[in-house]
Amino acid sequence: MATTTTANRGKQREFSLKRLLTQSSAYLILIFGTLVTLVPFIWVILTSLKPASEIIRIPPTFFPETWTLDSYRTIFSDPNVPLARFYMNSLFVAVFRVFITIFTSTLAGFIFAKYRFWGKDIIFGFILVQLMIPFQVVMIPGYLILVKLGLVDSLWGLIIPSMVDAFGIFLMRQFVEGIPNELMDAARIDGSSEFGIYWRIILPQMGSAIAALGIFTFMGTWNDYLWPLIVITTHEKRTLPLLLTWYNSQHGTRYDLTMAASILVLLPILVVYAIFQRRFVRGITMTGFK
Repeated sequence: MATTTTANRGKQREFSLKRLLTQSSAYLILIFGTLVTLVPFIWVILTSLKPASEIIRIPPTFFPETWTLDSYRTIFSDPNVPLARFYMNSLFVAVFRVFITIFTSTLAGFIFAKYRFWGKDIIFGFILVQLMIPFQVVMIPGYLILVKLGLVDSLWGLIIPSMVDAFGIFLMRQFVEGIPNELMDAARIDGSSEFGIYWRIILPQMGSAIAALGIFTFMGTWNDYLWPLIVITTHEKRTLPLLLTWYNSQHGTRYDLTMAASILVLLPILVVYAIFQRRFVRGITMTGFK
């Protein structure tokens, strides 16, 4: 009996040791991956805080020997860079696209998940096919449509073509399928309309998925470069990615200014993600589970 107990204890210690080694290896890999991901971003931040002469020094320095905010002061005081205007342009496009995409995606996802109608699977299949079509294929037809609508060189020209998002519809459909049908039946018994069921019953339960889709949409819109480059021609209507490219072409050898401008472009995305981080992770992990 004592021999059996001793053997069991030995197996438990061996199992605990293996588990500790496995967890330690996993943490080391994650820490290494985190460092590999963060080092370029940290380098950009530190470079923006260096004087121009120190950036081109050989050998280069990682941490600034002389800390300065001159690059940020130069950007804010540049008369050719109405930074507040560019921020408002990007914010206007991003916010409207987020709200419109969330509304159309949640409504369409609700319909595809909870209703039966002729051609449902075929229509949803066409929506999924759109995920496989490169943007460059529909770029020229999209531009010609904007010309007919008179929306070229307009911020609405960046919003209207993206009002319906195939990925958003797919994400919301997968999430709504996990919501019990009994809630809808109870609402119908209480006399609620179908839109009322969507607005009062389904939508409040989709907070995590909405946060995930909102962050995806906001990041994609904020970082969008090619479509605004085609549509927008007026300098005052440019968004921040266009500003960054233009500023880099004007001050190609001033790496401190380029890095500082990059930080100013990235800040809103970091703030949005920091605020909605928990809901974003929950929305991704819960999607598709019933």
